[in-house]
Amino acid sequence: MNDQTSEAELEGQFEQLLRSADLRVTRPRLAVLRAVRRHPHADTGSVLAAVRAEEPAVSHQAVYDVLGVLSDHGIVRRIQPAGSVARYELRVGDNHHHVVCRSCGAVADVDCAVGHTPCLDASDSRGFVIDEAEVTYWGLCPACATTASHTSTN
Repeated sequence: MNDQTSEAELEGQFEQLLRSADLRVTRPRLAVLRAVRRHPHADTGSVLAAVRAEEPAVSHQAVYDVLGVLSDHGIVRRIQPAGSVARYELRVGDNHHHVVCRSCGAVADVDCAVGHTPCLDASDSRGFVIDEAEVTYWGLCPACATTASHTSTN
């Protein structure tokens, strides 16, 4: 689902995603998918606001339920950086990470470095069957870093 995809094509892709997961295509599910696409890394409140802008009758609980079902089926990815609320994105099935601003909470995708990535291979699984590894980078986003440098020089 790239940025050049038309709205009609996108709607068709969303419908196909739902059907391939044996999920019914419903207006709330489609509205949640559109909201998550328009607002990557959005929290539930932001998704709810975007959904209600186009489907005012959709309840808060329905949005939570849809996000849960879509996450469980691997259609959306739920991330929750330490000390932060859960956020949702459509970028699933690849091995990317996130960078989080310690000041404002902004979240951005970070692709893995090319080559061997030892941080993703556990030296000892302790008997666990590991199916996922997650790395979160922390720092200051460009805007907060600029503000911090201006504050420290004054």
